[in-house]
Amino acid sequence: MRATAVQLHISLDQVKPKVWRRVLVPITWNLERLHLVIQAAFNWKNCHSYEFQMGGLRFGDKRVLDEYASPESAQVFEHRAVTLRDFVRPGASFTYAYDFGDDWRHTIKIEKYLAPDPALSTADCIGGAGATPPEDVGGPPGYADFLAVMADPRSPEHASTKRWCGGQFDPSWFDLAVVKADVANALKPNVRRALHQPKFKVAR
Repeated sequence: MRATAVQLHISLDQVKPKVWRRVLVPITWNLERLHLVIQAAFNWKNCHSYEFQMGGLRFGDKRVLDEYASPESAQVFEHRAVTLRDFVRPGASFTYAYDFGDDWRHTIKIEKYLAPDPALSTADCIGGAGATPPEDVGGPPGYADFLAVMADPRSPEHASTKRWCGGQFDPSWFDLAVVKADVANALKPNVRRALHQPKFKVAR
């Protein structure tokens, strides 16, 4: 039976605790759509530049990425012209970079091809762990500092940092139902997603 979907394991590099998502994506979708799926799965805000890196090549919005190019930069190819069907080897991996200032790097591994019945019409998240770091926190080093401040109520920066991130932050938080709904709506324009984690319930 011919595959119509691909199962991807996407992990956020250089952060602890580990943050990862497992998603199913129609095999005919291009890399621009995969970008939107990753944004939804990790609850990024989609407000920074990004690119995919594969085998020494770069894929993204060529008009945007050419602005960041240097004489040493690899050539940029248009990501709308590359589909997931173009990857023929399960076990292969590639990189998704988001926000060139904070430099969030995600490793995407192709786990397997699937032929679900009925065929997927939207992407789906089937597993994951860990909360995505707050946007604009300063990349992996800044995130480590952020967690240290949040864990220390005596820090002079604790109160302001807590307000900045929405009042609370649990790095181990992950709600599959929430992420599944966000991923299913990844391609819809103007979809509103929660910016912060839900308030913790205090036991009485």
